[in-house]
Amino acid sequence: MTDLDQLTQSLARNLKHWRTERGYTLDALAARAGVSRGMIIQIEQARTNPSVGTTVKIADALGVSITTLLDYEQGPQVRIVAPDEAVQLWSTEAGSHTTLLVGAEAPGPFELWDWRLMPGDRSASDPHPPGTVELIHVRSGTLTLVVDGEEYEVPAGASATFEAKVAHGYRNDGDEPVAMTMSVIIPLGR
Repeated sequence: MTDLDQLTQSLARNLKHWRTERGYTLDALAARAGVSRGMIIQIEQARTNPSVGTTVKIADALGVSITTLLDYEQGPQVRIVAPDEAVQLWSTEAGSHTTLLVGAEAPGPFELWDWRLMPGDRSASDPHPPGTVELIHVRSGTLTLVVDGEEYEVPAGASATFEAKVAHGYRNDGDEPVAMTMSVIIPLGR
């Protein structure tokens, strides 16, 4: 079984678990997440590997982190994620990518991401639930952070934070790759 197959199987199992745990019908979850009922069925039957955006919408609708949807085991209090166990969820042919490093549920979903944006690449994100906060630290390059249509330059060594309840995105207008670490804090009771 490939890593992608294992990821697809874990997502299918965990989506069904959390949908049942929350008492949502397929139609109710589809309405809350803004995705089709057919998509949820395909994911639960491990017949598709959804986009990051679709996975985020479903996680938000269930009130869990992406980490929870992708993880098979949620046992020990201390969890070490080896570099080869981190999950790459987005990539481009130019070499840009995002990697979910680790996530937690207490006091609400909390995620830590490693990002690499190649020159000329960009990634856009839909608004998250109110109260969701993103914190970014740029390790190299210069990030162009776009929040609600406004652009902010974030150079290497600088950090930024914002409430992610509006459309936002990340862009590399420079000549060198942007490497950054991002954490996303999602409020309880979404």
